[in-house]
Amino acid sequence: MPTCGDCRRPVLWTITQAGKRLAVDPQPDPEGNAAVYRDGAGTYRSRRPSAEMPLMGWERLHVPHLATCQGRTPARVRPEPLPPGVVDLSAYRRKGRGRP
Repeated sequence: MPTCGDCRRPVLWTITQAGKRLAVDPQPDPEGNAAVYRDGAGTYRSRRPSAEMPLMGWERLHVPHLATCQGRTPARVRPEPLPPGVVDLSAYRRKGRGRP
């Protein structure tokens, strides 16, 4: 089973109704919000249950792994100060263009 790149715990990769990939925890959880099932080709599919399309008998609720990942770092972490004599060149790099 594949593992998360951040926390190294096992994940189950699914394809959403929009065609995107979504990692969910492999064990079903009644508190989850992703309905997961396997299609005829064996691919794991996921969707968000709603009032119009409630949970079907062949689906199980899973929790998206993003909500339980132990190794994720906050998105806005302030970097450590650079050592003396080192210059940060990120402000001088060209943005939005390919490198020549």
